[in-house]
Amino acid sequence: MGTAEGWWRRKSTPAQVETYTRWSFHFFTVIEVATAGLPAVGLTGPRLGGLLLAMVLVHAVLGGVTASRALDWTRGRRDQPVRLLWALGVVTAVIGVAAVWISEHGPRGEDVDGATSAVFSAVVVFGAGLLALGVRSRARVFGLVAGFAAGTGVVSFTLGLSAAHALVSSLAMLVGGGFLAFTSVFSVWLLNAVYALDEARETRTRLAVAEERLRFGRDLHDVMGRNLAVIALKSELAVQLARRGRPEAVEQMVEVQRIARESQREVRDVVRGYREADLEVEIAGARGVLTAAGIECAVSQVPGGLPGEVQSALAWVVREATTNVLRHGDAQRCDVGLRMREGRVVLTVENDGVGEGSRGAGGGSGLAGLRERLAVVGGSLVAGVGDGDAFRLVAEVPVRMAGEATA
Repeated sequence: MGTAEGWWRRKSTPAQVETYTRWSFHFFTVIEVATAGLPAVGLTGPRLGGLLLAMVLVHAVLGGVTASRALDWTRGRRDQPVRLLWALGVVTAVIGVAAVWISEHGPRGEDVDGATSAVFSAVVVFGAGLLALGVRSRARVFGLVAGFAAGTGVVSFTLGLSAAHALVSSLAMLVGGGFLAFTSVFSVWLLNAVYALDEARETRTRLAVAEERLRFGRDLHDVMGRNLAVIALKSELAVQLARRGRPEAVEQMVEVQRIARESQREVRDVVRGYREADLEVEIAGARGVLTAAGIECAVSQVPGGLPGEVQSALAWVVREATTNVLRHGDAQRCDVGLRMREGRVVLTVENDGVGEGSRGAGGGSGLAGLRERLAVVGGSLVAGVGDGDAFRLVAEVPVRMAGEATA
């Protein structure tokens, strides 16, 4: 039981929806056999009942395979299963006609009529519903259902049923087949919508990273563009003065050296500003991003008086942990806790979305980089699956050591 639950929890939300949808259609085939094939054996005996059961089994197996291939097609994983769709349509029609013929020209009796009616209804209704999975156009779906309904009436009347019974059979087929066809179309729409939402979330994350990189690139351009232009100009002037034997060339090169050192200092300031992060700002941003992604986020209050290096290091932990929750897991809740313990500040980030990526995140390059940052201020980081199959990340930083390093 635990293994099955863990297998299910490791799947992303789109994968869970797809698995549920796929097995729902497979269960339709079980319902078809249980409601039409097996009762036929009890009603008509092993000989005729076995024949009816065999026909239902063939149709159910073919319908299950067609549904699986059609779902793969809707997700773009394979070509449209045209041959399977035509095969299912032909088999549905043949079995439906055979059931009506047996009812009218086979052995007499209410049990035979009931068994053949059940086989006919199940095969035609489930056939129309499963065929709708392989059609994208709504007009074609309507045409498919209407065609089966009309065909039911024509075949029933041709093989001996009264006009009233044929009309009732046609209307029953229209209602039952239409309902299953609507279920198929809606299931495919829902599955595609879930995948689209997941892709939108991934796109939003990538755009946030790209925006931060662009900001950093603009800052570097603003700093280095001006200084490099001045360095090029003064270097050219120094060359001209040196060719003329003027002593001012040395002064120009000294100025170039000063500007180059100043540029190095400004670049370090830009990088430092990029790397340093405010803890409260990062926690507020994490709460906003997670809430927007539909993840409930609970955050404890940030302790006051934390040194700048401690806040910066822990802020990066919050940023990386939030990224892991969005990218790797499928969380419904995320808790961020901060507390003081024996001269150390402890940050805990725990979420219930343990996916494949989350299980492997403990050794990822992102967490390795966080360990390097925390090591500078004497901190440590532990990440892994905790109690209740939740992914937990714990960072500890000694406040006193960081305060002394800052001083």
